[in-house]
Amino acid sequence: MAKSEVKFIGKWSSPYAMRVKIALNIKSLEHEHFEETLNPKSDLLLQSNPVYGKVPVLIHHDRPICESLVIVEYIDETWSTAPSILPSDPYDRAVARFWAAYIDNKWFPSMKSIITVEGEEERKPYFEVLEEVLERMEDAFWKCSKGKPFFAGDMIGFLDIAFGCFLGWLSVIEHRYERKLLVEAKAPALVKWAERFAADPAVKGLYLRLISLLRFPSLFRSSGELLLARNRIWEWEFPVLMMLFTCMMNSVKK
Repeated sequence: MAKSEVKFIGKWSSPYAMRVKIALNIKSLEHEHFEETLNPKSDLLLQSNPVYGKVPVLIHHDRPICESLVIVEYIDETWSTAPSILPSDPYDRAVARFWAAYIDNKWFPSMKSIITVEGEEERKPYFEVLEEVLERMEDAFWKCSKGKPFFAGDMIGFLDIAFGCFLGWLSVIEHRYERKLLVEAKAPALVKWAERFAADPAVKGLYLRLISLLRFPSLFRSSGELLLARNRIWEWEFPVLMMLFTCMMNSVKK
């Protein structure tokens, strides 16, 4: 397959783009990567996704496919040789899709709100939603995995990708607000699953790049430089980077 057949428009910090990268890695697909700045949005992105103008976008034979989970399914169906991403059983596929939709409806909006609202009281209900999701996903893991390492069984699959792409940002939030959410006392299976997921070859490099934000001095030497960079940062990513810069400065003072 020629490299130019597959193009990927993504953003390194986007959990949704990470889903597609993991799927591409699982299938060992060569592709041309276009890193999106989003402010301003590139002509390629606007032409490829004129409806939403968002990443990720996969372009295959000059035809764009949008929305992360739609793209993951497309990759699995188009390059159907093993390893498979979606379950082969129709019921198992339906269950995986159900929980993936649940995650998108509950997890990311609450995580984003924790970052953007001000004050502990305002954050409290969103932390509670995350705790509820983790409780439900702990139960779902036991049922879906059937005693195996991942939601999908022996290897990373659709639901692993849908949920696991948020682990990096979860670590960032836990670090910043000094509040552990994914703990063995409440979700022992998920804690072990998260460790296996982050260490998987299809994921490891992507996960470490996001976590490296916690070592912030190499990116911005002062809050002034961070402010100057704002125009080049995704609209909701800026509060996260500001939060991480503050966290880094506090750790230096200690």
